[in-house]
Amino acid sequence: MKIDGSRILVTGGAGFIGSHLVDRLIDERPEILVIVDNFYLGEDKIRNLSPAKLRFPSLKVYHKDATKIRLMKRILKKESIDVVFNLAAICLPASLIKPKWVHDTNVAIASTFCELLREDHFGTLIHFSSSEAYGSAEQIPMPEDHPLKPSTPYGASKIASDHLILSYCTTFGIDASIVRPFNIYGPRQNEGTYAAVIPQTITRILQGEPPVIYGDGLQTRDYTYVTDLAEATIKIYKVKATRGRVLNIASNSEMTIKELISKIAKLMNFRKPVLYEKPRPGDVRRFFGSNSLAKKLINYKPKVDFEEGLKHTIDWYRNLLCSTTSSCRLSGKKISQ
Repeated sequence: MKIDGSRILVTGGAGFIGSHLVDRLIDERPEILVIVDNFYLGEDKIRNLSPAKLRFPSLKVYHKDATKIRLMKRILKKESIDVVFNLAAICLPASLIKPKWVHDTNVAIASTFCELLREDHFGTLIHFSSSEAYGSAEQIPMPEDHPLKPSTPYGASKIASDHLILSYCTTFGIDASIVRPFNIYGPRQNEGTYAAVIPQTITRILQGEPPVIYGDGLQTRDYTYVTDLAEATIKIYKVKATRGRVLNIASNSEMTIKELISKIAKLMNFRKPVLYEKPRPGDVRRFFGSNSLAKKLINYKPKVDFEEGLKHTIDWYRNLLCSTTSSCRLSGKKISQ
């Protein structure tokens, strides 16, 4: 399975993971590269595509809703799409505020592309799931057959989407694989509304504010740098043995939130006390993923060391914040622009 000369659609392609996947896809020399994104986290996320537009000037961006099956059908037909990488989703924190909307939207997106693939409007679907489908670890490390016990409506929407896709694989023989990443981090991760712990912590420190820990900070997470996920996704597409299967992409290790924030503070030379807030609803207690199946099927080997990736990420947010405000703070010292 080659990408060279193919016609590719990436839903959610202006987002954090999606834009990094677009960058990696360009290396594979597709004929056509198309993005569908509804920009629900803000129009400014178009900045994530600036590197891709420089390298691939014919990149097309549709500001559209991926739940709309007739609209997606028209785009697939117009662009003669071969492969869809589906990353479009409403994020976990939003499901704590608008649970029905998040669940229904995420499942509808999966349903749209399952049906269009069944009708032969494109050839292959690579769909992005989430480790949130598992809920908190009941066995360590967590394999793909770990019990599915989500603690949020977002996690439930991911399970429902995955089961729907696998049912289409079994019943209709569609060509589809499911990527199930654990905690992905790196440049471009949303730093505004619904920010995850790494961008939130970095941004607060840059603004001279203390990091925040929700609960006791002993929750664990399994972090993978975003370019390692993008590389794994390309391999999953290329290897036919992944079809009809779910593959974890994980680091095969775990880290507490307290350890994580301590590492960030140390790298940023920040010494003020951390603030503790009450636990967040639906917060998973433990994540520690097994990547043994990915090793077996796609020879998955993460390349980016956690601390190296964290340094790249801090630098990116520092440049972002200090270039978009008249002043920024680093290690408690004001840096005038």
